[in-house]
Amino acid sequence: MVEIAHDIVLLILRVIHDPRLLTTILIAIAAAATVLTLAMPVMQNDGLLRRMNNVALERSKIRARERERAAKGDAVSLRQAQNATMKRVVDIFNLSRWLGTEDARARLTMAGYRSPAAMWTFLVFRAVTPLALLALSLLYLFVLVNLAFPPLFKVAICIGVAYIGVKAPELFLKNSVQKRQLSIRRAWPDALDLLLICVESGMSIEHAFRKVSGEVATASVPLAEELGVTTAELSYLPDRRQAFENLAARTGLDGVKAVTTALVQSERYGTPLGHTLRVLAQENRDMRMMEAEKKAAALPPMLTVPMIVFFLPVLFVVIMGPAMISVMGLK
Repeated sequence: MVEIAHDIVLLILRVIHDPRLLTTILIAIAAAATVLTLAMPVMQNDGLLRRMNNVALERSKIRARERERAAKGDAVSLRQAQNATMKRVVDIFNLSRWLGTEDARARLTMAGYRSPAAMWTFLVFRAVTPLALLALSLLYLFVLVNLAFPPLFKVAICIGVAYIGVKAPELFLKNSVQKRQLSIRRAWPDALDLLLICVESGMSIEHAFRKVSGEVATASVPLAEELGVTTAELSYLPDRRQAFENLAARTGLDGVKAVTTALVQSERYGTPLGHTLRVLAQENRDMRMMEAEKKAAALPPMLTVPMIVFFLPVLFVVIMGPAMISVMGLK
């Protein structure tokens, strides 16, 4: 076994030090990634039905969770054990003080991670990722590869890699929030139109949210999930205003906050919702059009550098090439 492990280590070192073999492996990985990227839209399963079923069962899940919390049993599930382990690690090392941020829980909710264990998992990953990257960078720079760099420069590189590991979970979370908000922002005006139709037809706001969550799922699954959760909270929470405020907090969008404010005022003062929803839907549609026009206006400056770098040299070669060939032929 020791000889086999020694041979494997030698093979790995030989692969790392061989530029041709390493280049071949990287090219093969890039080609496989390209093929996988092109094939993913065809191979992936449509999880819309599964996610909508989860949204439809949100009310029963909330009630079951509250019953379970009221009658605490002795049985502990595997997920609860994992969550307890995460919480224990966070408490032992006091990660919430050293690595926690003020808006981390709110951003986790905006990204769709609503469970209490999401914060603990985020803190654990934020603590483990820099340590793992630091160990790998030290192993690579000081053991596997003999680079002609000063040791202080290598240590600086390792510290930079560890800092990237600290920021990597935040970047992942920020990217998840932006993707989710973009999906909700694009489908929100259409959802408001559907909500307006349901309200003017005589439906209650709870029934209207349930109906719109099913209809808007084809355009935005995150928005359907948020509306489904709001429907469950409207039927469960004693204060309906809290359900609307939770919807605005989970999305973090100004357009959703304006609508929830109108819904809260309607619940408190009994004002009609029809005209307000129509105006807000038009405003959100105008905002969506303005964002599209802004992106279209920013496109020419963004294309200037690629055109200078890639198109103009080719154009000069095509134009000047025959003339240069003629001049060289005459000489």
